[in-house]
Amino acid sequence: MTPVCPFTKASRPDDASCKRPGENQNKQQTVNDSKSQQEGAISPKCPFGYDSQTFKLGPLSCMICQALLFQCSKCMPCSHVYCKACISRFKDCPLCGADIEKIEDDLDLQSVVDRFIEGHARIKRSQVDSDKEGDKKQIIYEDVSVERGSFLMQQAMRALRANNIESAKSRLSVCAEDVREQLEMTGNTPELCSQLGAVFGMLGDCCRSTGDASSAISYFEESVNFLMKLPKDDLEITHTLSVSLNKIGDLKYYEGDLSAARSYYFQALDVRRNAINHHSAVPSQVIDVAISLAKVADVDKNLENEDKATANFQEAIKLLESLTVKAEDVSLEQRRLSVLEFLNSQLGKK
Repeated sequence: MTPVCPFTKASRPDDASCKRPGENQNKQQTVNDSKSQQEGAISPKCPFGYDSQTFKLGPLSCMICQALLFQCSKCMPCSHVYCKACISRFKDCPLCGADIEKIEDDLDLQSVVDRFIEGHARIKRSQVDSDKEGDKKQIIYEDVSVERGSFLMQQAMRALRANNIESAKSRLSVCAEDVREQLEMTGNTPELCSQLGAVFGMLGDCCRSTGDASSAISYFEESVNFLMKLPKDDLEITHTLSVSLNKIGDLKYYEGDLSAARSYYFQALDVRRNAINHHSAVPSQVIDVAISLAKVADVDKNLENEDKATANFQEAIKLLESLTVKAEDVSLEQRRLSVLEFLNSQLGKK
């Protein structure tokens, strides 16, 4: 039986009234067959609207962080529900204004949220058939138009912006699990490695925001490991890779390990220099190179390698002064001028 959204009654496999005449009742468990039969069946729809292209706030959302509820907590006596981390900052209910006398865990609603996430899976999962031990059959979830990975990334970003770090980490961890499972089935494809690299980068940001530098570095290093497997001619991959390297460098810098910081900064610089060799006409890439040169120069300055620091500052200034930015790219021009001002100030301190 093909699974559908656990909250929908439409087009259930045992509901003949939801099927059009002539529909093939024995669907093959493959993506192509599923697509070919979509015109002959009513697509299942989640009543909360979560399977649409536009995300809607609903009964499973926290009205504070606007992401899916995580560690559901009920305010008493008003019974309004929020994420635990979100409502812990309030003394009055944000919805009704009632005094919060106590907060109780809502395990039943959290179970519903967890089932909802599992029901909106994008990965083809294998499940052991209870009738034939050891015989695996494919389970295909076909009731979503928003893939679970991108959907949960969206939820994680909302939670992260609202400083609900544990919620963001939880959603990102599910994404990482999904992609790892897919990698085991298909191998290291560029798309999946890119996705996993981005997820690990966000997990690193979560850990960094809580002061957990060690875990942050581990996640950033995993991000780098996967992104290094990809072709370097993709601007987005190149940027994500260099950012992860720079973030490791920043953490090492704050720990006082300047040699390690310089090593990571220089790797990021190398990645960005190679990028402008392929995309020399992209101003943002040139500015990225200038920023990397500034980071390397700053470490050299702290290591008392004054000549190297000066050379790198001057190279960065030369790059930015010769860079022409289109008039309509106002924010990019402001960024160029800001970096240029910083570089000149660093040389002026000598």
